[in-house]
Amino acid sequence: MKPIEELDAVLKALNLNSENPGVSDGESWFGTGKTIDSISPINGQVIAKVMQGSPEDYERLIPKMEEAFCVWRSVPAPKRGEIVRQLGHALRDKKDALGKLVTIEMGKSIQEGWGEVQEMIDICDLAVGQSRMLYGVQTHSERPNHRMYEQWHPLGIVGIISAFNFPVAVWAWNLAIALIAGDVCLWKPASAVPLTAIACQKIFESVLKMNGLPSAISTLITGKGSELGDLLTEDPRVKLISYTGSTHIGKRISERVGKRLGKTILELGGNNAIIVTAKADLKLAAKNVLFGAIGTAGQRCTTTRRVIVEDSIYDEFSDLLQKYYDKVTIGNPINESNLMGPLVDSTAVNNLFTAIEAVEKQGGRLLKKPERLEGDAYSGDCYVTPALAEVDDNLPIVCEETFAPLLYLIRYSGGIQEVIDIQNGVPQGLSSAIFTNDLRESEQFLSATGSDCGIANVNVGTSGAEIGLAFGGEKETGGGRESGSDAWKAYMRRQTNTINWSGETILAQGIEFD
Repeated sequence: MKPIEELDAVLKALNLNSENPGVSDGESWFGTGKTIDSISPINGQVIAKVMQGSPEDYERLIPKMEEAFCVWRSVPAPKRGEIVRQLGHALRDKKDALGKLVTIEMGKSIQEGWGEVQEMIDICDLAVGQSRMLYGVQTHSERPNHRMYEQWHPLGIVGIISAFNFPVAVWAWNLAIALIAGDVCLWKPASAVPLTAIACQKIFESVLKMNGLPSAISTLITGKGSELGDLLTEDPRVKLISYTGSTHIGKRISERVGKRLGKTILELGGNNAIIVTAKADLKLAAKNVLFGAIGTAGQRCTTTRRVIVEDSIYDEFSDLLQKYYDKVTIGNPINESNLMGPLVDSTAVNNLFTAIEAVEKQGGRLLKKPERLEGDAYSGDCYVTPALAEVDDNLPIVCEETFAPLLYLIRYSGGIQEVIDIQNGVPQGLSSAIFTNDLRESEQFLSATGSDCGIANVNVGTSGAEIGLAFGGEKETGGGRESGSDAWKAYMRRQTNTINWSGETILAQGIEFD
């Protein structure tokens, strides 16, 4: 096994050691739970050890966070935005090293690693402006000499449970907006990627300390989801749970938080489709399909899982797409010439081949059969070639999300509404796209009878969403929204206010009570 050349320099730049406590209350680092190895899928190398948190560690965090919230909620929102601005600059300073660590620990290409850190910087920039725009609404009262308006107040402690595939961006999407809303945040990252979380926590702690603020405004606990996740979801002191991950776990979290009438933001599975009509630019469509299918090795919630192609251009498009697949470079993701790196672990690889078996049993035809890649260039056991299968839309496996580079190619011969119905015919509803130069087709796709997904694009792929508007989906994707637009409202509580300056008791609806 060839060691990762830049590892030592990256760890040093991010203040990480060979052994790292995985719990922080903002002031001190500890971890009384099990010690685990963080292993790179690039080559199976142990990056560093992490001492995970325990239930006892969790109980150390919450009281300090409650104290920090009492301070933070009274800081004017634009001043809170200034702290987020400083976090954005701190991330800029660490972009190169942090992006490389994302690649080393998770396995996505270095371009995507740097891009993920840039996404953190971007959401900080957006949140700074949002801190001056936490608008309420004023309206006229039916009662004379009364005034009515609504305002927004901080919620309290926000629990952020993030997924392995975006080990730092998901935290930032939630943290930056929650902070300007006046909340404090407890982060439980995915167990596969604890080091990136520790690095981010250390970066933000330096910002808080520099400003003399309570460090428990942001805390971190690494550890097993089935143990620590249940503590978070069942704790009434945690006012909001933001969870990114599988639909299966999301349903469990929704049930647990719902029992205590808490709030959730759920970003769950996707089964995203691209429609390609006869009026599309085929090269443009094929390039977007390719990136959507193999980006992050197919391990995005917005990964393109299905491409539904009009019959008259199906063969031409299929041939073009397969030629693009033949050009995909696979290998060490730190090498910028490689478009695709490894899957996150051997379980993900096994899940891919299990899905391939189901495709063949259910009557699908493999156009590109995945292969395990071995040899000196693939020193880990998580490298595979991407899979492409020709299927009917009614296959049961097509309704499932396989978190791997497996793309289904589907033929359609009806009109635009028929293909929209095919696209909508899965339980998930995150991202969707249509490639067409026909105005009527694109407008119908975006209409109330069109895509039922939270994201619907025209001549843009399903992945790579910007942070300016809200991100999230419908149906089994969970209904949550993060990032831009008015997603900030989920992190606050709404209050309606009526002020009587008449000096008299005047009841609404004309009720008299003398």
